[in-house]
Amino acid sequence: MKLNELLKNVEVLNVLGDTEVEITGVNIDSRKIEKGHLFIAIPGTQTDGHKFIPKAIELGAVAVLCEYFPNKREPGVTYIAVESTEDNVGKVATQFYGDPSNKLKLVGVTGTNGKTTIATLLYNMFRKFGHKCGLLSTVCNYIEGEAIPADHTTPDPIELNHLLAKMVEAGCEYAFMECSSHAIAQKRIGGLRFTGGIFTNLTRDHLDYHGTFDNYRNAKKAFFDGLDKEAFAITNADDKNGSIMVQNCKAQIKTYSTRTMADFKAKIIECHFEGMYLDINGKEVGVQFIGKFNVSNLLAVYGAAVMLGKKPEEILVVLSTLKSVNGRLEPIHSPEGYTAIVDYAHTPDALENVLNAIHEVLDGKGKVITVCGAGGNRDKGKRPLMAQEAVKQSDKLIITSDNPRFEEPQDIINDMLAGLDSKQMKKVISIVDRREAIRTACMMAEKGDVILIAGKGHEDYQEIQGVKHHFDDKEVVREIFNA
Repeated sequence: MKLNELLKNVEVLNVLGDTEVEITGVNIDSRKIEKGHLFIAIPGTQTDGHKFIPKAIELGAVAVLCEYFPNKREPGVTYIAVESTEDNVGKVATQFYGDPSNKLKLVGVTGTNGKTTIATLLYNMFRKFGHKCGLLSTVCNYIEGEAIPADHTTPDPIELNHLLAKMVEAGCEYAFMECSSHAIAQKRIGGLRFTGGIFTNLTRDHLDYHGTFDNYRNAKKAFFDGLDKEAFAITNADDKNGSIMVQNCKAQIKTYSTRTMADFKAKIIECHFEGMYLDINGKEVGVQFIGKFNVSNLLAVYGAAVMLGKKPEEILVVLSTLKSVNGRLEPIHSPEGYTAIVDYAHTPDALENVLNAIHEVLDGKGKVITVCGAGGNRDKGKRPLMAQEAVKQSDKLIITSDNPRFEEPQDIINDMLAGLDSKQMKKVISIVDRREAIRTACMMAEKGDVILIAGKGHEDYQEIQGVKHHFDDKEVVREIFNA
């Protein structure tokens, strides 16, 4: 594709060089540049991409999109200046890959909790309906059954458009994706056209990046601000931010709720560890999930399927066959008669939801032992809140390591312990080694008890000092049970 075609939707400030040059690839990572590529220099949060222009040219870049021209310019290379490369990378990527989101019914899911569950269940549901589908999620990306490992909740705009283009090539009709606040703020979804958007909920998270809760909320809201009038927006009426998300939205707005009047409404009729019976819009259905928060997730899935043209009766039939997402409220039963539940809950709100779900089923019959930690090099303010939420609904709390990253595990644990008073501390022990923490919880448990192992869920690693070591909570539990 010629450079001038690639820049069709870009507002160019200045050009030095030939815009008729043929472009064979587009990249924001100078290390991935090959002969004939366009390099896009983005001033990132860690380092400025403009520093890597010489390296990109050395590797074969024939054009550079930048915010300012370098002092030393190479002959034969075209330099294009724009006001913001971050704002334009999505437009360039969309153009290079043939605008794939316009050839799919693309549905984005955003919010603090529930994104992975909703996006994955929609993917599984529409495949059961017989459609070819793609999925972009925290756990894994899929192109019609083919798994592609995921490093971020939302890939960069170039990788994202590349994956969407592969979905189109594979004959996919639908694509479902998580839209993280980072991705929205960093314009990673810029240039994409969404058929619909879903808002789950909003609680404290990622303040290490966004700085304030308002910034975090506004990043999520920007997703709905960008939907066009042909799209739909489904928002959670039970969340106080649900109406804020869609107040400037041009799309068709629908609501879901477990507590108040809404377009899509549900209530729990009966629940146990294997699942629940629900009433959804006046019809009963059995589902293989537990917890009120999962009722909300299932309502969002139901609502999206309705908005995508499926009949309610058909949706309920498929809904009853769907299973929980990997590492989300996943039960493992011990030979001794107690249950370990592995869950990704890593925010105070998510912990509250999961513990509520466990207590709904236990109904006072059995103790709850919680094992949890907090991630290193992330929002420190939520650490004491995590401990407070966990201790409130647990008979015993074991605070341990999560992914300490570049911090000392004991320092993170101390930050969590700082949120507890002397009375709460009587229910708490701390064990730095996560494997030993899980083993200790299993030794404490008796028949009928539940151990919640929270924070890592689907993750099969523990990140320590920049190195990812293999560690899977579910594997550890099964090893202990079979020992």
